[in-house]
Amino acid sequence: MSVDTEFIREQTFWPQLCLIQVAGPDHEAIIDPLAAGIDLKPFYELMANEAVVKVFHAARQDLEIVWTQAKLIPHPIFDTQVAAMVCGFGEAVSYVNLVKQVTGRDLDKSSRFTDWSRRPLSQKQLTYALADVTYLRDIYKRLKEELEIERPRPHGSTRKWLRSPIRVPTKPIQRRLGSGSSCASRTAKGVGRADRARRLARTRRPGPGRAAQPHPARRGALRHRRAVRRPRLRSSPSYAP
Repeated sequence: MSVDTEFIREQTFWPQLCLIQVAGPDHEAIIDPLAAGIDLKPFYELMANEAVVKVFHAARQDLEIVWTQAKLIPHPIFDTQVAAMVCGFGEAVSYVNLVKQVTGRDLDKSSRFTDWSRRPLSQKQLTYALADVTYLRDIYKRLKEELEIERPRPHGSTRKWLRSPIRVPTKPIQRRLGSGSSCASRTAKGVGRADRARRLARTRRPGPGRAAQPHPARRGALRHRRAVRRPRLRSSPSYAP
């Protein structure tokens, strides 16, 4: 069973449900939730029926609307956008492009930005809305077949690879920063902790009445830097003519 919704949310905190499209194996229908006296309880009972697979495309906003209206999450669901990404159709592929790749049809999206709260709706708008679920049936069948094909896993079993231990280098990779200083690699947490401990140990804690002194391992480097510091140029004495 394929499902889609049309809504507006520009001027309201929660999205306002304006249209519901559903399609089974042989039938499709459009439900008007704004019609006077309509009862949507059978539709929400169908959404809660675990024996029926609900097919959506990019289901996040549709699920949000169902939760807002009936406080339930449809289960089980089949999101064709996620399945298409797994099958190699591209990341976050749109419904129009997916219909083109699977069925070869070009959809008319001129009614995409329709105000779905206005009544009556034109036949063009209804045709556009119904196309969101009729082609979704064909896409679901194609993607389901693709997902059920058993393909050999490269380089052995993935499950066996996941059970292999993670090797952490015993000696940190160091790069030269200057005389007497080095930086540990951040490839593992233990290496990072050892590096922080070394940096903290470079400065002694001052005792009572003493200022902070550099670590003994750093004193030689500091004396070397002072020795090679370029002397200041002094101005030559001036002589009176």
